[in-house]
Amino acid sequence: MANHKSSLKRIRQTKTRTLRNRYYAKTMRNAVRKLRAMTDKDEAAKLFPAVQKMLDKLAKKNIIHRNKAANLKSSLAQHINKLG
Repeated sequence: MANHKSSLKRIRQTKTRTLRNRYYAKTMRNAVRKLRAMTDKDEAAKLFPAVQKMLDKLAKKNIIHRNKAANLKSSLAQHINKLG
């Protein structure tokens, strides 16, 4: 176990951040799954801006990599365009 006050504080901070990041990442994955499961183009097009905004925010906060966010947005846009 840690011996210094600062290292104990770092452990607490890391635990808090890990939980928060895990929550945001899980929420993002669920939103992406929900969008991919949609078959109606209009509904998917309505949901897409919200998911896009979420991905941009997470990339900005370094919860996910910016290239991963770009790849997800691109693939979701392709999915929506393929819907009939």
